[in-house]
Amino acid sequence: MLGLQRETSSMYKRTSSRDYSPMVDVEDSSGVLENEVNNEMETTNPSWKCSLPHVLVATISSFLFGYHLGVVNEPLESISSDLGFSGDTLAEGLVVSVCLGGAFIGSLFSGGVADGFGRRRAFQLCALPMILGAFVSGVSNSLAVMLLGRFLVGTGMGLGPPVAALYVTEVSPAFVRGTYGSFIQIATCLGLMAALFIGIPVHNITGWWRVCFWLSTIPAALLALGMFLCAESPQWLFKQGKIAEAEAEFERLLGGSHVKTAMAELYKLDLDKTDEPDVVSLSELLYGRHSRVVFIGSTLFALQQLSGINAVFYFSSTVFKSAGVPSDLGNIFVGVSNLLGSVIAMVLMDKVGRKLLLLWSFIGMAVAMALQVGATSSYLPHFSALCLSVGGTLAFVLTFALGAGPVPGLLLPEIFPSRIRAKAMAFCMSVHWVINFFVGLLFLRLLEQLGPRLLYSMFSTFCLMAVMFVKRNVIETKGKTLQEIEISLLAKP
Repeated sequence: MLGLQRETSSMYKRTSSRDYSPMVDVEDSSGVLENEVNNEMETTNPSWKCSLPHVLVATISSFLFGYHLGVVNEPLESISSDLGFSGDTLAEGLVVSVCLGGAFIGSLFSGGVADGFGRRRAFQLCALPMILGAFVSGVSNSLAVMLLGRFLVGTGMGLGPPVAALYVTEVSPAFVRGTYGSFIQIATCLGLMAALFIGIPVHNITGWWRVCFWLSTIPAALLALGMFLCAESPQWLFKQGKIAEAEAEFERLLGGSHVKTAMAELYKLDLDKTDEPDVVSLSELLYGRHSRVVFIGSTLFALQQLSGINAVFYFSSTVFKSAGVPSDLGNIFVGVSNLLGSVIAMVLMDKVGRKLLLLWSFIGMAVAMALQVGATSSYLPHFSALCLSVGGTLAFVLTFALGAGPVPGLLLPEIFPSRIRAKAMAFCMSVHWVINFFVGLLFLRLLEQLGPRLLYSMFSTFCLMAVMFVKRNVIETKGKTLQEIEISLLAKP
């Protein structure tokens, strides 16, 4: 029986779905399938309870992403003292940012890994360097070993976010896909806050920074083990010719009554793409028929970083200190604002839609950055300037979390056709990491050379540019299945 199934799968790979008949005769039954699709959609939505556990396991990768972004912030002084590079700002900067280099490498390979091994195996491959890197960082006795551990962790950080966005998008029912996509941002916020909370005893307990790294191996192991129990992406299985497995996973995720609808949509899409090659090249992403959606995705991620979000995070401690607020308390305020905005986005994502959230998010960020510019005015009393600065920082983080933070990672897998989805996400995330790296590298230098007023005015301008870009280029995907979105995009000239 197993041999017959493998033979059927390999036969499917060699033929188009037009010629494939063991499961469904698509041409002869197209009218029936279309009626079934319409009738199914007119009844009830699939139960969200079926897919929720799979989504929650996947978002552990986002929790780890947030945790490792923040894990060295509080313990950095202790790390530098214990490893013998205290006062060396270059070495301290490398400990913080070397993971970004690893993340860039991981994101470059994420598309090939997700397409070659499947989404579940990609999560497990993401967890392995995070476990190994965290262990190496925790036992390090020199700067070189610490940098190696941070780089290994970074490769997992780069691999995780695009795979999480792919997986959550592909396993979620259309009517809650936005809500589930918001879980990624919420998990990232919780990871950042967990890193802050766990780092609190570092100044009182010798060597506590090692524990901060080791604790992260627990959720990484849970991710690797949990994926053994999770469903594989039915879209990926269908692309591999594993029809029976795709049906079985749809049944796990949507319920038996919705399997025929989902499979019919996949067959319909497959009929439209019989002339496309199996291998997705970089030139196709940049110049092929789907280059426009890749351009939209890359630009959204670039504008997300050029808005100044990382600069706000980097500079927030200084802002709060100048206002007389302890840095620990200031970081908590930023974390709560980020989490609050993410929760509001989760509630609104499937009600008002992705595009509207993006628009109002970037508008709010532009206004918040304008408050920061106003706080630099010499005509304002000192107290008023501090209030504007602190209020602008918190408002910026809140409005970022409402849309500019969570929406791009959800929207892009929705608008990318299934054949290029993994490779296109990898390309766009690579753009994200490159811009992220240069913003982090140049921010303090630009702040020194240009001053806060001009620099924050530039950030506000980028936010307004993002508003115009979203208005002209982004389509609404709320409530549509992935197949419906792809069909509508294919129909456009």
